Amino acid sequence: MDDQDAKPAGSIIWLDLTSNEAPMLRDFYASVVGWRAQSVDMGEYSDFMMIRPDGTPAAGICHARGANAGMPAMWLPYVVVEDVERSSLACVRRGGTIITESLYSGEVRYCVIRDPAGAFLALIEAK
Repeated sequence: MDDQDAKPAGSIIWLDLTSNEAPMLRDFYASVVGWRAQSVDMGEYSDFMMIRPDGTPAAGICHARGANAGMPAMWLPYVVVEDVERSSLACVRRGGTIITESLYSGEVRYCVIRDPAGAFLALIEAK
């Protein structure tokens, strides 16, 4: 998720897949689309950064644990916003729900929302 510096607000910059079956999905996508996995230490377990054949990061495959506990098995796009708090408030005003309050991944601030139709999206703050 380090690319967001170069991306303008409104850009999709990352995808995570959260599941109780993360190792199986890691192997599935490695076989189906040619990604290779790099473990990401989460403390008591490892999530996976999936790497394209050219060596650039493609997506994350995450366990439904820790900050992702309770997330449904789904691909979650991350969209750059200017201000996570302001966008979160707009989400609620427009009938959406905050699924995870603002969190930090390193120095990057993000949250997960659900829109009024039930779709999930992560909002990640532009630096």
